[in-house]
Amino acid sequence: MPVTNLWPFFFKLINFPNLYSSLHRIPQDWVHGDRVDPTEELKLTFALKQQNVHLLEEKLRLVSDPDSAQYGKYLSLEEVASLVRPSDLTKKVVHHWLQSHGIKNCLTVRTQDFLQCTVTAETAERLLPGSRFHRYTRAGHSLVRSSGPYSVPDDVHEHLDFVGGLHRLPPKRLDLTSKHQQSMEGFHLGVTPDILRTRYNLTSADVGSAQNNSQAVAQFLEQFYHPADLAEFMAMFGRGFQHRSEVDRVVGTQGGGKAGLEASLDIEYIMSTGANISTWVFTNPGRHESQEPFLQWMVLLSNMTDLPWVHTISYGDDEDSLSTAYMMRINTEFMKAGVRGISLLFASGDSGAGCRHLGKENTFRPSFPASSPYVTTVGGTAFKNPYKVTYEVTDSISGGGFSNVFKMPDYQAAAVDSYLKTVAASLPPQSYFNTSGRAYPDMAALSDNYWVVSNRVPIPWVSGTSASTPVVGGMLSLINDQRFRKGLPALGFLNPRLYKLKGKALFDVTEGCHYGCLDEQVQGKGFCAALSWDPVTGWGTPNYPELLAALLSD
Repeated sequence: MPVTNLWPFFFKLINFPNLYSSLHRIPQDWVHGDRVDPTEELKLTFALKQQNVHLLEEKLRLVSDPDSAQYGKYLSLEEVASLVRPSDLTKKVVHHWLQSHGIKNCLTVRTQDFLQCTVTAETAERLLPGSRFHRYTRAGHSLVRSSGPYSVPDDVHEHLDFVGGLHRLPPKRLDLTSKHQQSMEGFHLGVTPDILRTRYNLTSADVGSAQNNSQAVAQFLEQFYHPADLAEFMAMFGRGFQHRSEVDRVVGTQGGGKAGLEASLDIEYIMSTGANISTWVFTNPGRHESQEPFLQWMVLLSNMTDLPWVHTISYGDDEDSLSTAYMMRINTEFMKAGVRGISLLFASGDSGAGCRHLGKENTFRPSFPASSPYVTTVGGTAFKNPYKVTYEVTDSISGGGFSNVFKMPDYQAAAVDSYLKTVAASLPPQSYFNTSGRAYPDMAALSDNYWVVSNRVPIPWVSGTSASTPVVGGMLSLINDQRFRKGLPALGFLNPRLYKLKGKALFDVTEGCHYGCLDEQVQGKGFCAALSWDPVTGWGTPNYPELLAALLSD
């Protein structure tokens, strides 16, 4: 089973209880407990309507397009705030509504488009009619969530995108060991930093040195790393190139329990390919009573003036389990990061094309934020011969497909259209996917059979796009490093430039298919790799020296 457990966003809906009730389900493995004490404090996040989102989108297009005169001319956080901060009327209406319920303990962010308020359960239920807060438990974990949909007054509804901290419970984590662990006979060395550097043509000289460079991973829901694991990993596998063995900054709270395999994987490999580059870890306590850790991370990005230039995140959920209003707002948050020159990389997921069962009619199941048009999504590959450094083929778990929510962005339209026409005869039936939706992933890297040190134990056969994503992120950090040394701006939102390369500087992956629906129509198969771009491995995997040369020009 692959390592990437793309944990869910919680979703929320305002004033659409009928639609909400059709989506809001408590997972069966959570035990429904008693109502919480009326005096228990909860933390709610209010996402205020922003202004000028269309101007923000246009600005992102201009600063990300290498053919634009504004390419690389990024905005400061204050400039972003001036563009999108809510109107005075919006702020007045929302503040008046909260104060009318006695809610005054609120914090805002620099962009003024989020309010985080501490309220009692009793007050929250009065404020948000329909909400009923209960305690849910699973495997010793306890969370407070609302068992029902909520609404807000009509005059407030038009000024809010959503209220966070009410819904969504995380599913069970997947078994983090690879499908190969039980099926392979004998010993397999597996993927290590040295193997990655050999395959992607990084030399011992390809390490960071710029003072103003940094990279980050974000971890959620009781996924913590242990500094001792990182030090041991680098001692075992970091020979032959200059590297760091310590994280420079932890933003958030580190847990005191066992290290998470996911967190160990992310940090050890972004610091292996992005070697000798200052690395941050955004981490959150796992047992949030009422707050969604992913949303907390998004709020942090709206409130920090100085941030790392590259962020990799292995996190997401099925599009159909989230409200469109929520995804649209999170999309705007990604745009806010992009216009600041920040590169956001998300894992494509480990369920192939996915499958949504709708009675006798099945469809593929896209994942968000992998399906966002404003992030770079990374798929997964495997060596053709798993015992040797050979060319790469599709890793069958690699997430990919077409969004049912976001339209296809202009930057990828030609590439995707070419794919659809070239492989038309072998495509799944069109009822399974939306040919006009944002297609993903954008690129890929090895995602199969990694070595990881976690809780001081070297663990083999770890797999998933949680591995490929930090590997690509580290290489982009190295390219940023070289750009900074030449006085050039950060890469920022990579996709417009990546698609203009048309596969140049990447190893094209042309073999293999990923999983789909197990039914008579597609018989377990989703999409297949093809020449140039495809919805399994994107444009392919990095050939580092060529990618560096292609992205080092202004």
